[in-house]
Amino acid sequence: MKISTSFSWGQAFLNLIVTLIALFCVIPFIIILSSSMTREMDILTSGYNLFPKNIDFAAYQYLFQRMSVILNGYKVTSLVTVIGTIASLAITAMIAYPLSLRRLKYRNFISAYVLLTMLFSGGMVPWYIICVKYLHLHNNMAALILPSMVNGFNVFLMRSYFSSIPEEMHESAKIDGSGEFRTLISIILPLSTPVFASVGLFIALGYWNDWWLGLMLIDKVELQPLQLLLRTIISNVDYLANSSVLATTADQMMPRESIKMAATMITIGPIIFLYPFLQKYFVKGLMLGAIKG
Repeated sequence: MKISTSFSWGQAFLNLIVTLIALFCVIPFIIILSSSMTREMDILTSGYNLFPKNIDFAAYQYLFQRMSVILNGYKVTSLVTVIGTIASLAITAMIAYPLSLRRLKYRNFISAYVLLTMLFSGGMVPWYIICVKYLHLHNNMAALILPSMVNGFNVFLMRSYFSSIPEEMHESAKIDGSGEFRTLISIILPLSTPVFASVGLFIALGYWNDWWLGLMLIDKVELQPLQLLLRTIISNVDYLANSSVLATTADQMMPRESIKMAATMITIGPIIFLYPFLQKYFVKGLMLGAIKG
């Protein structure tokens, strides 16, 4: 039996374009990895390259001298990310679900209030006073979680997805005697895996990359997140590199640029592995959530 095959130049061209775009996305990651293993003098003379001229692990050796501090930062950041993501998803869903129901009284007013938080801010000083003096968010884990727990964009994204679920499913659950909370848990949530994966990824990235809350609300070193610790280490390296007491020869030069790249590799390592597992939900959640607004 002869199987006929057809070749499409258009499809081949599209595959080539997608391959080139994928390569362009990978190249920055390769440059960061290569620069983290490059001597400081090579970076200053030749710039950043895809492959290091002389492999040097001085940047990693410098960071690993503070391994206990970095591991503690990993523990704090991981704990904040996990707890914050779960709590934020739960609260965001409980806000978005009622707003998706047309029968909710003052639905438009509440949506406008949520939108207002995206457009205007009370200012840094009032925010700090409320967090520290009234909410007591200072030198505790809650200070790294609560201030950024709810985001208006995530609420509207999840609300749009909930609105795309047929109204007949709500009515069927109501006829069977299901309350609103049980309908949300038993019916809406199982159908909303894509949007939960998308919003959860946004939230997790926000918590993982956050250093501002630690800078403003945390004084204890043992409670500082990973990003803030690495920022402090890089600042110290910049100060030492600019100090006049240090030797300026190639062998004694402080690996300032390569330390920045090594710190980047250390921070993006765990979070980057989430994308392959959430990729099939990510685009679907964004696209389906945009059908209705």
